[in-house]
Amino acid sequence: MDSTTLEAMRATLRGPVIGPQDAEYPETRKIYNAMIDKRPAAFAQCADAADVMAAVDFVRDNGLELAVRGGGHSGPGLCLVDGGVTIDLSPMRWVRVDPVARIAQVGAGSLLSDLDHATHAFGLATPTGIISMTGVAGLTLGGGHGYLTRKYGLTVDNLLAADVVLADGSFVTANETDHPDLFWALRGGGGNFGVVTSFTFRLHPVETVGVGITAWPVDHTREVLTWYRHFLPQAPEDVYGFFALFTIPPGPPFPEEIHGRKVCGVVWCHTGDLDGFEEAFAAVNEAGPPLFHFTSPMPYPVLQSSFDEVIPTGYQWYWRGDFFDTIPDAAVDVHLKYGENLPSPLSLMHLYPVDGAVHRVGPDATAWGYRDAVWSGVFAGVDPDPANAETIKQWCVNYWEEAHPYSMGGAYVNFMGEGEDAGRVRATYRDHYDRLAQVKRTYDPDNLFHANQNIGPAQQP
Repeated sequence: MDSTTLEAMRATLRGPVIGPQDAEYPETRKIYNAMIDKRPAAFAQCADAADVMAAVDFVRDNGLELAVRGGGHSGPGLCLVDGGVTIDLSPMRWVRVDPVARIAQVGAGSLLSDLDHATHAFGLATPTGIISMTGVAGLTLGGGHGYLTRKYGLTVDNLLAADVVLADGSFVTANETDHPDLFWALRGGGGNFGVVTSFTFRLHPVETVGVGITAWPVDHTREVLTWYRHFLPQAPEDVYGFFALFTIPPGPPFPEEIHGRKVCGVVWCHTGDLDGFEEAFAAVNEAGPPLFHFTSPMPYPVLQSSFDEVIPTGYQWYWRGDFFDTIPDAAVDVHLKYGENLPSPLSLMHLYPVDGAVHRVGPDATAWGYRDAVWSGVFAGVDPDPANAETIKQWCVNYWEEAHPYSMGGAYVNFMGEGEDAGRVRATYRDHYDRLAQVKRTYDPDNLFHANQNIGPAQQP
């Protein structure tokens, strides 16, 4: 992009357009994952939907490459594009709550922390992720799962409407009655179909939740995971617990004598009656005496932000994911092997439950292709030092390759990496892929929106 084109874009938008020569550029191009080092020719920081419409028209008409950034939490850095334009939605960071109707409308630049803050004031929430710095937009478009999922479903199961700027620059609202094919595709199909400028969510009564953290020495992984794989799917839907392999971080609530210990464990959330909620977690003793067991009632936003300081923005990340319906003994052995050899204090593996309410939604109701999955797994190498990037990446790749044969074949799209091939994307959407490709042909026939886990437009018959 030459300077004339850059100035023309600046004249088109109400919000700022930041180029490589601007003082703000180095900070603007930073995203959550510091392993990504892409240099867009411009960031179009859109003030509103009208700006997004103008930016899409400008990029398309000038034959430029396009990416879209909401919260900038994309692991593979798909929110940036070398030499092209990133439509940056970060100025569109707002939430409006209707506590009577129990709905929230959310700007596409909002983070989970913004949504949680606004809804918690009314004792309400909707299912999202577990890191409050995550962007609402990317999480939602991929499906979205977290602490409330067993009770209230995926994020997309609670999506009522989305305002979308399409590839031709037009603006539509997609819901069950208007553009229902687009609405279906947006619920799990990623950023393939347009730029969502706002989301409308159904809310549920959630205020203070029961929280638990249980940890065992990592060499107990076989016993703990064997117990967990049977306990969790049979537990009441008010009980949520994700299994983790991790290193005990320094600081509360962990006592100093176990800081730095490699462990296996479960992070719990109980959404039911707080009276005696600890009893719901008492079964942890069936897996053997824990090294550490902590329980406490917490305001839901406190739980949501509890990992923010442990893994802040700006670290090296490399991750991969898979869905699992079972955890056979051979898979347990793989988890033990790699848990004992975590390559850095922040590297981890999580198994997030996606059963309960998720299973009560029809398999074809949304683009999410794995209604029969029980866990969504992520393998993540994490470290603050760029010198360790290759080490954490190789550990992650090796771990994923050994665990993948025990998976269902596809992954939560938000846990997929850069460069995933077409076969892997197709496996993620299963039988929905062809329908998604048809929707893509209708709304983005020239594949303007391809900086994502891409679904190509279906060919004309």
